[in-house]
Amino acid sequence: MFPFSYCNPTKIVFGNGTVTQTGAEVAALGLRHVLLVYGQSSIRRNGVYDAVTASLKAAGVAWTDYPGVSPNPLLSHAVAGAAQARAAGADGILAVGGGSVLDEAKAIALGARAPHAVWDYYEGRATLGPGEALPLAAVLTLPATGSEMNGGTVITHDETREKRAVIHPLLNPKTSVLDPETTLTVPPTYVAYSASDAISHTIESYLTRPPAFLPVQDGYAEGVVRAIMAATERILAAPGDLEARGAMMWAATLAWNFLGSCGVGPWSTPAHMLEHPLSGLHNVPHGAGLAVTGPAWMTWECRRRTDRVAAFARRMLDVSEADDAAAAAEGIARFRAWLKRIGNPVTLADCGLGDAQIPELARHAAILAQAWATGAEYTEETCAAILRLAR
Repeated sequence: MFPFSYCNPTKIVFGNGTVTQTGAEVAALGLRHVLLVYGQSSIRRNGVYDAVTASLKAAGVAWTDYPGVSPNPLLSHAVAGAAQARAAGADGILAVGGGSVLDEAKAIALGARAPHAVWDYYEGRATLGPGEALPLAAVLTLPATGSEMNGGTVITHDETREKRAVIHPLLNPKTSVLDPETTLTVPPTYVAYSASDAISHTIESYLTRPPAFLPVQDGYAEGVVRAIMAATERILAAPGDLEARGAMMWAATLAWNFLGSCGVGPWSTPAHMLEHPLSGLHNVPHGAGLAVTGPAWMTWECRRRTDRVAAFARRMLDVSEADDAAAAAEGIARFRAWLKRIGNPVTLADCGLGDAQIPELARHAAILAQAWATGAEYTEETCAAILRLAR
């Protein structure tokens, strides 16, 4: 194993009915007035908003609503939210929703106190210092991104449509409430997108890590992916299956709390790098985009890391081929077929995109490759070649 340092400060409160504990958990953080950040109207329709606000009221915590987070959250809405937090005198942020809501809530937490423009942090021109972010709590309603137990946030710039990320421990939620009952109304399409997203989080470090004897980390990734696939199939067959909803919720959290990548050495997220332009430029749902870029990137990657893709195929998809190249090809085909079967798009054409869009998608991906230090090999030409494998 490679050297590592791991500290995750997020407290997880998991279980059916735990949404009613939200107010007590927020109060325990010493917060007295939170900006309540959420999306469109789903949490009002399914009763989560009423449960959360009732618990806040019972705990003596005031709140100011800030709805309207979009599926690909925008910089302008986050900046306005930071201004709203300051105007309301909020001493913390409470995010109620999925990854998009948590992403924007973290940007608001950052922007409410930070001395620089919010976008400066996303472009790497500024770094958060001690005390420069409001404390954040979360109620998860859509398991997918793992944002409930990490310090990552992704925002889209309104004008350039660039998607950029910040990862900082100050942006880890202090407490996240994971109540499987809040996910019962998630529609089948978003169950599929969530599975794609969470699997990608798990396998990118698995596939890009350097060669080493890593049975703990490999076993962790393999188990999480198998759990996601099994839970997803059960949810789609029986949407009211709370055991499956709970398994998916916890598996998605474990997929991206960075525990599984501890000690794997240098790794990267090329499928995410290739996907961000799809959602940034064309508003493709993030998980749906990963179902397109992931298998395409794996097809390209297996030309140089055939052994890793073959390991994925054998250990996660039960491929029995003895030859690595044949096993890798079969694994990618099975993975793409499974993603499609559960309801994901798997080609650019499925997303309404084609050859005409590839040059611009590749240009944005190459910019991200440089910003994220994904690898010098990811030039515009290489990114375009990979995207052509997704046609």
